[in-house]
Amino acid sequence: MRTRLSICAKKNRYHSEQDALEAARSAEITLRQYRCDRCRQFHLTSRTKGKRVPRA
Repeated sequence: MRTRLSICAKKNRYHSEQDALEAARSAEITLRQYRCDRCRQFHLTSRTKGKRVPRA
């Protein structure tokens, strides 16, 4: 599923996967990173449906 351009524009962008992972770890809720197909940078999402979530 493609990220809508309007959603991409509202989200924080991270230049590297490592930067996104650090931001996800410091969040109060469970987040995962993904590479956006619009801007080719990384965003965070709380959606996990159909995705493997690594054990803590």
